[in-house]
Amino acid sequence: MKFFENNFTYDYSFPAVSMAYFLRYPNPYSRHVLTSDVVDRYIDPETQRLHTTRLHLKKSKIPSGILKLLPKGMGGSDNSGQSYILETTVVDPNEGWMETESRNMEWTGILSVVEKQRYQRLLPAMDQVLIDGASLEQKAEQTAVKTTVTFRSRLGQGKLLSRKKAGADNADPEEEAPKRGFFASLSTAGIQRTIELVGLSRTREAVMKSKEGMNIVLERLRSGGIVGVLEGMRRDREALGPEGPWKRVWLQGNGGNNAAIKDDDE
Repeated sequence: MKFFENNFTYDYSFPAVSMAYFLRYPNPYSRHVLTSDVVDRYIDPETQRLHTTRLHLKKSKIPSGILKLLPKGMGGSDNSGQSYILETTVVDPNEGWMETESRNMEWTGILSVVEKQRYQRLLPAMDQVLIDGASLEQKAEQTAVKTTVTFRSRLGQGKLLSRKKAGADNADPEEEAPKRGFFASLSTAGIQRTIELVGLSRTREAVMKSKEGMNIVLERLRSGGIVGVLEGMRRDREALGPEGPWKRVWLQGNGGNNAAIKDDDE
């Protein structure tokens, strides 16, 4: 099992950051995200916290470094396709925090990835510098986010446990069989660690792209409000081309006719 942790501070208020989080797809740094759907959403009457469950459909491709470790054909004929990500969030607007969890629903036996984030409002601080006898200047509100990602590979674990169970049921007094089981265990553990390290390496780049995408949405929100964000989404869909994934999904929901295409472009 491997872990990745990152801390970052947005120069935006918590309401802006939490809103941008739910409006971050599509953006120029998330072209791999095909769709985003709300599965469930409600407000807890006791805590007044907003609970949301969403399902993201993304283009997926097993990294070549992992593919080399898999049995032939296990990664698919063309090693491409789509995968679902399950995301849950809890927002407390009164206390100023949001917690999120995202996990992959495909290839979990090869590599399970669970990402958790904690967004926390940072109250404005008073600048202690006195300028010409003027009153203290107040700094803008910020939002801190802590990201923790856990990687765990179970590739070959089922077969290894079966071998261990079979070895226990058919114990051999000779040392050769235990030695074979021991080296097989090392081989399986080594492959799992390698897969986890590949996932860890790719996540560093993914987290940076996620920050850039959020900053774009936040800037659109600051300069143009919700209308600015929606206009940016429209431009991002157009940038993906007339046959882009977001356009195809939209057309399917509207019957796929020419009139729908015209209305969407306008």
